[in-house]
Amino acid sequence: MKPAPYLIGIDLGGSRIKTVTVTPAGNALSTAATDFDVSDKMEWAEKIGALVQTIQAERGAPADRIGLSAPGLAAADGRSIAHMPGRLQGLEGLDWTRFLGVAQPVPVLNDGHAALLGEAWIGAANGFRHVLMLTLGTGVGGAAIVDGKLLRGNIRRAGHLGHICLDPDGPLDVANTPGSLEVAIGNCTILQRTQARFRTTHALLAAHTAGDAEATRVWLDSVKALACAIASFVNILDPEAVIIGGGIARAGSALFGPLEKFLDPIEWRPGGARVRILPAQLGEFAGAYGAAANARRR
Repeated sequence: MKPAPYLIGIDLGGSRIKTVTVTPAGNALSTAATDFDVSDKMEWAEKIGALVQTIQAERGAPADRIGLSAPGLAAADGRSIAHMPGRLQGLEGLDWTRFLGVAQPVPVLNDGHAALLGEAWIGAANGFRHVLMLTLGTGVGGAAIVDGKLLRGNIRRAGHLGHICLDPDGPLDVANTPGSLEVAIGNCTILQRTQARFRTTHALLAAHTAGDAEATRVWLDSVKALACAIASFVNILDPEAVIIGGGIARAGSALFGPLEKFLDPIEWRPGGARVRILPAQLGEFAGAYGAAANARRR
């Protein structure tokens, strides 16, 4: 009997590899998360190669398609990451089809783009033709689907929503944007925003929910900045919904409650139209599902 068709989606993160094995309809067959040593050059590539071999051996047949997502800007031909300075040395220009030695091309996608594609396939963004996604974590990632198509841009830079400028006199972020959304809410600036009282947003939130007035002020300032950014994105791209994911989104009502309150007076709502604010559904595997979805579409 011929083995059932399946896809492999791979999401390469800063220190972890997430993989999903799914049917072409999006039904999960298996998921896995594997850590790697960032100081060991190209260990991440070797582990991805080994993971693919293991999955294919377990399934008893090669995958019909393999897709990969990673940080950075994807090349125009979609076969590699063209620009990713500063980390994951060796990623830039690595042709994954050749590296994995597979017959079918392995399409490569930015991790933010992939997360939204995953949510659009089988998650919170399913069914929307106009939708944005923000991932709140160490930094702030993002992506947009406009008129049913992933917004990629001239050099695949589109969707880096975390780098919108909210304060022209604020400190520069990693993209040299002053006072960006990433500066306002990303975990990367938590020490500066709290005068070194808290090392993580999780700790800040714990103090906020315990009634710490200063922690509450810092947290609500961050959420207000997020609301202002979303209101701006709504005016520019006119989405039906905004999907919020990433580690900070796990704050639940502590995030979504005040976010809705801050949006109420500032979101432009002609004719009563109101953009839906929804939590992501696929968690840390959104990018892997999106990589599989991208491979499936190819």
